[in-house]
Amino acid sequence: MSVESSAATPAVAAMPSVSFKFCTAKVAGEGEDADPILRAGPDLGLLGVFDGMGGAGGRVYDTPDGRHTGAYIASRFARNVVERLMLELIKPEWNLDGPATAAELHRVLASSLTARLAELKAPETTLRSKLVKALPTTMTLAVLQRTDPAAGGYACHLFWAGDSRAYVVQPEAGAMQLTTDDLRSGGDAMRNLTDDSVMSNCISADTEFHINHRQVELQAPFLLLCATDGCFAYVRSPMHFEQLLLSTLRRARDVPGWQRALEAAVAMITGDDAALALLGLGTDLDGFKTLFKDRTVEVERRYIDPLDQLDGQVQRAEQELAGLRARRVELGAELWGDYKHHYERYLAASEPAGEEAP
Repeated sequence: MSVESSAATPAVAAMPSVSFKFCTAKVAGEGEDADPILRAGPDLGLLGVFDGMGGAGGRVYDTPDGRHTGAYIASRFARNVVERLMLELIKPEWNLDGPATAAELHRVLASSLTARLAELKAPETTLRSKLVKALPTTMTLAVLQRTDPAAGGYACHLFWAGDSRAYVVQPEAGAMQLTTDDLRSGGDAMRNLTDDSVMSNCISADTEFHINHRQVELQAPFLLLCATDGCFAYVRSPMHFEQLLLSTLRRARDVPGWQRALEAAVAMITGDDAALALLGLGTDLDGFKTLFKDRTVEVERRYIDPLDQLDGQVQRAEQELAGLRARRVELGAELWGDYKHHYERYLAASEPAGEEAP
């Protein structure tokens, strides 16, 4: 986001920063995550991700670009609507009214998606299900405004619907989730890795939804990121997601190298499309590598290594158990071969009584 200083306000130098985004599809050309929003200026930042819901929005529509699912169309359409709206709303001198902006996002998205659905001219259907939606997508949006240029203070407004997330990562505290998953099972991040819970709220053209809002105050330096569930839902724990971020940072020689390494690491473990936008404020890449050096070591020593060691023990125990089960089958066959000679003596001795031989 390129933002010019107003004539009445002296220009303020931009803080050092790091930024990148990626969107990787499980099936090339068929991904239902939209390209993330990532814009940054001297005093403002805008990040957003949108994940089309393939199960609920699996219906296929004819478009000028070919046949696409409602999920594919919804994430991209919502992304463009939101980006245009937010660029109209945010200005260097702006102080965001969070609840009013959430209401405006809801109004514009609801009306725009309804109009888009009408344009698609889908035939009427008698199928009705709470799980089937027209043009469904998640959204997580982070809006930053620098409130204290001297001290590096920022107001961060979060807007979301669904289970895509925003995180802040700080050198001392590590990764902290800023949004709450809209799932019926609740918002516990560890539990949500194994629970297959139903979405309790998402953006769509034909069902009620709401836009959540939360405001937090952040102090640079920090990393702020928005991510769809393909980035964080396939790790072994929330701690492993932080380790994924920091270990790829530690090895990166430059920002594009960090982006490529993180995208490759996510693609290796995910079973879904994955999109992420990241903005680091307060220092450059080398500065972040230095700031997070101790935290990276602590996360690996305190959280990752103990779990990985136990995972290794579990794997060895499972291999041993599999071997014992195979041996059990083999031994059963051997002993039955010895036993059945006597067991079937009368079955094989002659034909049943009363039946003449041919």
